[in-house]
Amino acid sequence: MFLLSVRPVRLIAGILLACLAALPAAAGDDAPARPVHWLDLQEPIGSITVNVVADALAAAAADDAEMLVIHLDTPGGLVSATRSIIQDVLASPVPVCVYVGPQGAHAASAGTFLTVAAHVAAMAPGTNLGAASPVSGSGAIPDSTLASKMFEDAEAWIRSLSRLRGRNEEWAASAVRSAEAIPADEALELGVIDFIADDSSELLRKADGLTVAVPGDSSRVLHTAGARIEDARVAWRWRALSVLNDPTVAYLLLMLGFYGIFFELSNPGAIFPGVVGGIALILGLTGLQTLSVNYAGLLLIVLAVVLFFLEIQIQSHGLLAVGGSAALVAGSLMLFDSPLPFLRLSLRVLIPVLLVTVGFFAFAMVLALRAQRRRVVSGREGLVGLTAEVRRALDPEGAVFVAGEHWTAVLEGGGSVPVGGRVTVVGVDHLRLTVRPERTEVP
Repeated sequence: MFLLSVRPVRLIAGILLACLAALPAAAGDDAPARPVHWLDLQEPIGSITVNVVADALAAAAADDAEMLVIHLDTPGGLVSATRSIIQDVLASPVPVCVYVGPQGAHAASAGTFLTVAAHVAAMAPGTNLGAASPVSGSGAIPDSTLASKMFEDAEAWIRSLSRLRGRNEEWAASAVRSAEAIPADEALELGVIDFIADDSSELLRKADGLTVAVPGDSSRVLHTAGARIEDARVAWRWRALSVLNDPTVAYLLLMLGFYGIFFELSNPGAIFPGVVGGIALILGLTGLQTLSVNYAGLLLIVLAVVLFFLEIQIQSHGLLAVGGSAALVAGSLMLFDSPLPFLRLSLRVLIPVLLVTVGFFAFAMVLALRAQRRRVVSGREGLVGLTAEVRRALDPEGAVFVAGEHWTAVLEGGGSVPVGGRVTVVGVDHLRLTVRPERTEVP
């Protein structure tokens, strides 16, 4: 009986011991306590992008995140903005992974620098990176001593970043010097990236166990397999303002601002057009700070608005409106002058805006000309052509009643008209009318 009672106890004890022995292994298989933050960056890199990435890095550090993933798809951007972002990445206590994706995405120009500088670099299948040659602020590829300085500086910069991360610095230099671009599989083969991942799960699984260097720590092993992914917290204002990196948005805001100011000046006290125009103008000018702008084009657009305003103040018979239209067309075509598609203004937006603007002022000019030719119907001049009734016989001077008032009147060419007769006003001289008998009257 004792033996029978011992067996269940041994069995239960064995199960408990097995569970206790399995706890460390199970804890190792569970998802790590520290999450992975995920930032979607699918836009040209500009001054607003600097704030977006800075916010994401700060939030990741505050949460003690295991890693920040920048999901990148960009045609490039400003060198100054890219340099600021990379400085933040290099100083970040949280490792940063740049993941070029989704399939079909690219990390061109500035995106290549950002990928090379990341602690972990990965790409989705069907993506590419490279074509990192610098261009001047006007958008044209320079050909001078300045060009040589720009290329040398960019090449040295990408070499240093590649050397820091142990990546292929010779290819990185060729991406700047020769604008070379390669697909994901070649980037992996050449040692430009660490691995290729189809999706976020595979990305975290392949990043798990990699050793990276962060400030203040000689090495850090990543534990990302099965990690909880959280969207990076970025201030809503930066998300909203990031659309200003688009030349089309900046141009439309600029034109809306000019329209608002124009209508406010044309109708003082309307308030609403001035408020909306002022806000749109400030936002449009903010967007211009992130883009390659031809300031001659901007000045021509300002000149066009001035000429349109003067047209409604001065009787130029349409000459000022024609000049304003020409200035607006020329300025809009010149405003964004760049060989890079994402820095140019779309003709699908430009042409309708120009047609609407020019058409509006042409229509307003036609109405103004018609108004000038229309007979005056108010004031003293409005009496000309009206029929008056004689209240004191005209011989040739007398009095008539017209437009609700009595007037002194004199017959044109002499003669007489009895009381009750009807005459037509043909002129006004101060307080005296010049009249002539109606055809039915006999002088």
